[in-house]
Amino acid sequence: MEEKTFTVSEINNYIGRKLKLDQNLKNIYIKGEISNYKTYPSGHSYFTLKDEKSQIPGVMFKGNKDRFLKFEPKDGMKVIIKGKIEVYERDGKYQLYATRITEDGLGDLHIAFEQLKKDLKKEGLFDDTHKKKIPKYPNRIGVVTAQTGAAIRDIITTIKRRYPICDVLVFSTLVQGDNAAPQIARQIIHAQKFDLDTLIVGRGGGSIEDLWAFNEREVAYAIYNCRIPVISAVGHEIDFTISDFVADLRAPTPTAAAEIAVPDIRKVKESVSQLNRRANKSINDRIELNKTKLNNISQKNILKNPESIYDIKGMSLDNLINRLSFTSKNIMTRNKNKLVRLESSAVFKNPESMYKLKRMDLEKVINKLNMTSNNIIVKNKNRLFKIENSHILKNPTEITKKKRDECLKNINKLEVLNPLSTLKRGYSIAKTKEKVITSVKDVEVGDEVDIEFDDGIINTKVI
Repeated sequence: MEEKTFTVSEINNYIGRKLKLDQNLKNIYIKGEISNYKTYPSGHSYFTLKDEKSQIPGVMFKGNKDRFLKFEPKDGMKVIIKGKIEVYERDGKYQLYATRITEDGLGDLHIAFEQLKKDLKKEGLFDDTHKKKIPKYPNRIGVVTAQTGAAIRDIITTIKRRYPICDVLVFSTLVQGDNAAPQIARQIIHAQKFDLDTLIVGRGGGSIEDLWAFNEREVAYAIYNCRIPVISAVGHEIDFTISDFVADLRAPTPTAAAEIAVPDIRKVKESVSQLNRRANKSINDRIELNKTKLNNISQKNILKNPESIYDIKGMSLDNLINRLSFTSKNIMTRNKNKLVRLESSAVFKNPESMYKLKRMDLEKVINKLNMTSNNIIVKNKNRLFKIENSHILKNPTEITKKKRDECLKNINKLEVLNPLSTLKRGYSIAKTKEKVITSVKDVEVGDEVDIEFDDGIINTKVI
């Protein structure tokens, strides 16, 4: 019997059919660590799932990623993957075809939330520098939420109860489901066309899946770019969404958002009444103060008898006029006397005599100067003659010889007094303790004595 021969493709196809028929491999959950995770331009992602002893290649196609994957897997991440095991016939390898990926121990929505929060924080969407101040006394407030439901009723009721003079505009939108996020973002943009003071964006409580529309990137960007101050009011006090971090202010509930958005009109009225009372009191106090000032001014003598001030000023003016007249007369008298003296002086009566007198004085000074200069010249000429005819200039060598002879005489005298010359003639000098001995009383028995001769010193001891 001839044995049947199979091609490689037939064998791979056969094994593939066997695996597809195995119900245990059609909808399976596998736990492991992701490595070599890579997404290609097609949108498909390829990876390896491994544990301590083995590994299996895997793929997640773009369609499943867009529908179910809420976060970006990373190498080294512990995950649980739902999918099926089939053969990739071209390479003859079996691999895992993933439909859902969840981080082991955490839900995929939680992972996606943390990743988006980290990304937006890095982009600066949460920075306090971008936060706008919520107006205290708004005229018109917009609300982006569902048209029906407890949230919008609570917001409108609270605003009308606290601050009924404020208008409320509702921008209806879906608040959960796949189409909710784009619609919320569009309504936030649309609301900016209206003259709004504040915009509340939110909904009532629910699960993380119900609130997920407020964790989408496009909603975060719409809130961040909104020119109107935004209050985020999503869920209950324990619920936090990305919208809460991006908004200018977070309210724990929709009701709390309404209370934050508007003041209590009763407190406003009370505050206005208090300000009115303070203003009236301040005005009355100012009026009383001014009345007192006016009364004090009216009691002054200048107002009771205003003519008296003119009398005093008139007296002062008369006094100044008299002083001015007296001073001017004195000045005129002094100047007239000076003029009389000048007119009677010799300068005016006979100016030529004054000129001759001054000229004579000048000639006397010139003659005196000439005489003095001639005397100085004569004296200096005599001194010069004496110097030229002095013995020093005529015979300078004789003076040098005379000075040299005087110097030699002094040297001979010093030689006679020189103690060294005395030693050369055979005498000696005795010293003890560096002192010259001039008497036997200067030494005692046992003292050392130095005797200095012309050619040396002898050390001796007194016995």
